Amino acid sequence: MRWVKGLPGGARANLALADLEGMDLAHRDLRAARLIGARLVKCRLHATNLAGADLFGVDLYEADVSRANLSQTDLRGARLRAADVSEANLRGADLSAGSPGASHTARAEKDAVQLAFRQAVLDRIGHTARSASNGVVTDLTGATLRKAVLTEADLSDSILQNADLCGAILVNTNLTNSRLNGANLEGANLAGAIFRNADLVGTRFADCDLSLADLGGALMAKPIDNLGSEIQRAIFDHERWIDSFGQRGERAELDGADLSRADLRGVNLSAASLRGANLAGASLAGARLIMADLSGANLEGANLIGADLSGANLSHSRLAEADLTAVRLCPAEIKDPSGKPTGRSWAANLMGSDLSRAHLCGASLVQANLSDANLDGTALEGADLAGAKLLRTQLSQAPRRR
Repeated sequence: MRWVKGLPGGARANLALADLEGMDLAHRDLRAARLIGARLVKCRLHATNLAGADLFGVDLYEADVSRANLSQTDLRGARLRAADVSEANLRGADLSAGSPGASHTARAEKDAVQLAFRQAVLDRIGHTARSASNGVVTDLTGATLRKAVLTEADLSDSILQNADLCGAILVNTNLTNSRLNGANLEGANLAGAIFRNADLVGTRFADCDLSLADLGGALMAKPIDNLGSEIQRAIFDHERWIDSFGQRGERAELDGADLSRADLRGVNLSAASLRGANLAGASLAGARLIMADLSGANLEGANLIGADLSGANLSHSRLAEADLTAVRLCPAEIKDPSGKPTGRSWAANLMGSDLSRAHLCGASLVQANLSDANLDGTALEGADLAGAKLLRTQLSQAPRRR
């Protein structure tokens, strides 16, 4: 406090690499504090003043940062997955990819010692699915940023998949190359926002004025209406088939179909045949794919957060860099034609699948067959692998962020 006020005898708070998980730091004055690489998982930082703080590579997973002052902070390479950042002030903050070089924020260090220290932090949090060519990207997957002020903030290359930005102020915000797959920007102020080459598959822009935003090169979703009449009819008939226990409609056979970048959030394709289908970059958050046949399918970079894939066949499928956070890949209960349980179950099959650099945090993989699968760099924090088959599985878990 003495240092913040410019009084003699004070010293800048240095909590670099500190493990502060679960601590209550609400309403504290931590302006310009050094928190490089600190672990602030599930911390309470409500209304905390962190203006100008060095939060390079910090882990704020599920933290409460609501109404905090994060203006001019260095948040490069930070993890804010599922964090509550609602009504926070991030004006001028740097949330771009983390690299040893100095941030554009006012208090960034430039000396050789600090550069070496930052490189050590990056080496520890590692080369994961969220790495970019110029460093480790800032991860805001599933974060709540309602009414947050992000004016002139740098979010280039960041991950904002399924983030809630409802009513946020994104005036002149840089979102170049960012991933906003499934994000909610309803009512957000996007004047001067830059979305160049951003992934906007499944992004909601209700009540937004995009006339002053830069959308050059952005990837947009292919709504079901644009997937062709045959695919639309197959999905519609399949959902009727599911709802009527096979009495109406018919099972979807979409083998080899091009569903890349399709907006299929919440769709029910349980027991459908999607062998060899192209679902790269598709938005499948919350979808029901119970006992679906996705063998050999391409799901690279797909958003499958919260999807139910119980008993699904994903053998030899490509899931590199896909987000399977909180996905169900546990055994499916087998029912008779009338919908009654038979007492039997069918395990999910991921034999020979490529899950490299994918996110399986909090996923249920109970009894799943992962034989010969590639899990190199896969994030498995909180995943349940009880009874899973791991014969010849290439398992090199992404380093845990401290």
